[in-house]
Parts: sequence; structure tokens; C-alpha cells
Amino acid sequence: MRAVMDGLGRASHVDARHVDRQSLLMRGARAAQLGLLGTLLLIGGATTQGQTQTLASLPDASVAIERGGAARPVSAWTDFCNRYPAECAVDTREPTVLAMTPALWRTLTAVNRRVNSRIRPMIDQDHWGVVDRWDFPDDGMGDCEDYQLLKRRMLVERGLARRALRMTVVIDEIGEGHAVLMVRTDRGDYILDNKTNTILPWQRTGYTYVKREGQDGLAWVSLNGIASPITTANR
Repeated sequence: MRAVMDGLGRASHVDARHVDRQSLLMRGARAAQLGLLGTLLLIGGATTQGQTQTLASLPDASVAIERGGAARPVSAWTDFCNRYPAECAVDTREPTVLAMTPALWRTLTAVNRRVNSRIRPMIDQDHWGVVDRWDFPDDGMGDCEDYQLLKRRMLVERGLARRALRMTVVIDEIGEGHAVLMVRTDRGDYILDNKTNTILPWQRTGYTYVKREGQDGLAWVSLNGIASPITTANR
């Protein structure tokens, strides 16, 4: 026990152990407040760092390519659709664009690299005995459109909407018809190509865009209003 003075100057006795317990409780509460504040600051810092890392893992933003009127597909596409009608059907319940996320970007990159490394380039004349044929390179050989058709099949198997994965005809850097796969996203349109493992925004490929599959039906859409190549028989 120890003596203390009350507000009127009278002495009273207080249990020192009680005072010590109160002091310890107050210090404990203060420490808990400081600990909570530190935790919140750490969480805030981690969130900011995580957001920065997420943005850094996404590709440079692209833009959506402008479309024109209706266009006729190359004849080899029509033949492909007769053999694989489900590959050409458009499910309007699916989204027209995909949400670009780090997970989607990793999937696109992995599939693009895998197909490019495993398929041996071979022109249709040597492969099938015809000038232009669109098909899956299930025997390990194919030309440009065969690569892209396989990539699309693999991406659909991984849960991506086929409606946002559009086969596209371009004029390449040597002035020949070429087929690529356009992936339409909320960050713009990106190109999967057998000529490179780098997935590029469409406007950075150096290609002239002619036409692509439509997203509302079997008709294709024009992208540049220029004359279409007759074939895409290009490695």
C-alpha cells in the first residue's frame, strides 16, 4: 500500500499492484494501436506495390482496329468451315473482347511460343498438294493459318471465348497474303503470329490489315478497304 492525496488534500491508500496493472494495460493498449497502424501502413504499401507489379506485367495498351463493311473470306476458309463448322460458328452469348489480365497475357504468350516452336513450317503445296488449305497442323507441319487455328483451339480449350479470337488476313512485310490471330481485349487488339514469339499490338506489326472474321455471324469484315489476297499460302 502507498499513500496518495485526493483532490481535498486528504491522504488515502492505494494498492500499488493495482496502479501497476493499470499502467501495464495502458501501455499494452498503446502498443496495440501502434501495431495496428503499422500493419495498415504495410498493407497499404503492399497493395500499391502489387498494383504496380500488375500493371508492369501487362502489355503496352493497344487500340481497337476500325472495321468497315462486310468482306468475303478466302475460299480456303469456306472449305475449312465445311469440314469444321463448329470452328466457324459465332456464339453471340460470348463476349466480343477479353479482359486483359496478367493471367491472360501469360496464357497468350505461352500458347504462342509453344505452337511456334513445335510446328514445322511447310507450304500447302508441299503439305497438302494444293495451293491453299486451312487446317490443323496435327501432323506437326503447317503454314501460317494452320499455326493460328491451332493456337485458337488451344486458347478455347483454356476457357477463352472464341468470339474474341478472330482469324485475320493481312499483307505482310514482303507483300504476300498472310494469316494471323487477332485477340480482341479491353486494352485493344493484339496479334499472335507464327513469324515471331512476341505478341504485338496490331498497329506495331508492320502489316496491312485486310479483313477478319466477323463477331456477329459467318460474314467477315473489311479492315482497310483494299483488295484481298486470293490465298494466304505463306509460311
